[in-house]
Amino acid sequence: MRRGLHMKLVLIMVLLIVSLMTVVGAFLMNSVTGYYINEFYGQVADAFGEDNTDFLRDLQVPTEGETDGAAMLDEVLSAYVGVLGVDGRNRNYYVLDGETGRYLAGSAEEPEGGLEITPNISAALLGRAGMDSDAAASYMDAAVPITRGDESYVIYILDNRETAQSLNGEMFTLILEALALGLIISILLSFLLSKTMVTPLQRLTDGLQEVAAGDFSKKLEVTSRDEIGQLTESFNSMAQQLHDTVAAVENERNKLDTLFLHMADGVVAFDREGWVIHSNPAASRMLRRTFSPEDSYGALFGDLFPLEQVEQVDGHLSGERQVAGRSLELLLAPFARGDQGGVLVLIHDVTEQRAAEQMRKDFVANVSHELRTPLTNIRSYAETLEEGLGDMTPEMARNFLGVILNESDRMTHIVQDLLTLSRFDSGRSELNLTRFHFDKAVRDTYQAVLLDAQKHAHTVRLEVPDGMPEVLADQERVMQVMMNIVSNAIKYTPDGGTIVLRAGTVGDRVWMEVDDNGIGIPDTDRDRIFERFYRVDKARSRQSGGTGLGLSIAKEIVDLHQGALYLVDKKEPGLTIRMELPVDGPDQEGGEA
Repeated sequence: MRRGLHMKLVLIMVLLIVSLMTVVGAFLMNSVTGYYINEFYGQVADAFGEDNTDFLRDLQVPTEGETDGAAMLDEVLSAYVGVLGVDGRNRNYYVLDGETGRYLAGSAEEPEGGLEITPNISAALLGRAGMDSDAAASYMDAAVPITRGDESYVIYILDNRETAQSLNGEMFTLILEALALGLIISILLSFLLSKTMVTPLQRLTDGLQEVAAGDFSKKLEVTSRDEIGQLTESFNSMAQQLHDTVAAVENERNKLDTLFLHMADGVVAFDREGWVIHSNPAASRMLRRTFSPEDSYGALFGDLFPLEQVEQVDGHLSGERQVAGRSLELLLAPFARGDQGGVLVLIHDVTEQRAAEQMRKDFVANVSHELRTPLTNIRSYAETLEEGLGDMTPEMARNFLGVILNESDRMTHIVQDLLTLSRFDSGRSELNLTRFHFDKAVRDTYQAVLLDAQKHAHTVRLEVPDGMPEVLADQERVMQVMMNIVSNAIKYTPDGGTIVLRAGTVGDRVWMEVDDNGIGIPDTDRDRIFERFYRVDKARSRQSGGTGLGLSIAKEIVDLHQGALYLVDKKEPGLTIRMELPVDGPDQEGGEA
């Protein structure tokens, strides 16, 4: 490992140095060449630019009595050699004939064989400035057409690029020297790095072997901050994470123990032999016993399913048991497969659920019974009318039809009440809140029931103070509640009774109560007064057309208003029902159902 790593480091360092110096050298040499080219053309463009008016005027305007324009241009250009960067060695200017390109004058003699007609000179001979560059060429040139008086000339600037080439040569030599030095340093560094890297890696290898053997407490010393040091830190972090993972697993087991300890459902776990290995307090509370390791599955739950059957089931088995008047649902399932595992029993108290189901069944039965009775009466009287129509007196027939109509009205009231309760239960009933006088609503209720009360020889008194505040409520439904309460008092008070309607205010609420001296309600039934289909005297209720839903509907309406409807304790015979409503109405949430 030591030899392989050393050779890799040497190769990497050599390749790095060579690549770096090659890229840097190429970049620098190309930058120098580009700089000189850009500097040359920029200088020429500035010299012959429109801003340099003096220079252009001297070139284009002939002097008085001028006979040799080329000589005068030579004089002008010699005066501006600094502007043009002409040094007479590497860069020179030439004055050429504007028609033929023939040499006329310049800062240097015409080269042997004459000047080469370059693309820039060709462009100037055609009347436009030639300033195109060729990076591959050994020279830089620019040609500018000049009209001086009636004569046309070409000002030609030529640079042989020897300065740039010389600088590039020196730079190339410097790069080679730097490359050689870098290679020597890289080889020396590779030897040093190989020693500093191999030893920590060997220690890491030894540490990994110890961790693989199960020693998660192993920790290596970090001797550097480089990648090897980071790798060492990663190793230490890995070992720590493994240690923490083991601790986390133990912690999760403790959490599960805590969960089982405090969960509402009971849990009892058995091993594959059927012995108790775990139970929580909820299981002990529900089953009314204390568990111990000596308790077996067969003794506790063997009557439901054999242990072998539960261990083989895919999913769970369910059963039910009654303990101390409570209904317990049992779910039995295996919690592991193979040689290890056992059976888990989950115990859930479903007493309230079963009670709710029974209430639903009772409700359906009550509805069926309430609808079946009037339907039976209607059918019986209708059949009697059909069979004895010829022998029946008109008065008897009218009586029979009256019974049919009354039973039909009773069914209609039942259906309407059921629809009202259905809207309450489904949340589709909304309040139409308006402000109205609460005392007037009580007085209107009094007037509405007065005739019905007089039929039963009842005495009805009204005790309502003046100046009661307006309330924000659904007036129609509040009146419905009032009518239901008073109507119940009339129905369940023997003929000749006394009924009192009272109203008043308490704090930010208004109240109305109906007091009667009727049959009252037994103490055992007082909590059921607002249940659906509940009636104290079922025979009297059916005789009067009652459905047993009036007070239930009244309670729902009052609850929507965030008020209260309850019985008031009294010593005298009879019953007192009181309704309270907030003056300012229910809040936004309470105003909808």
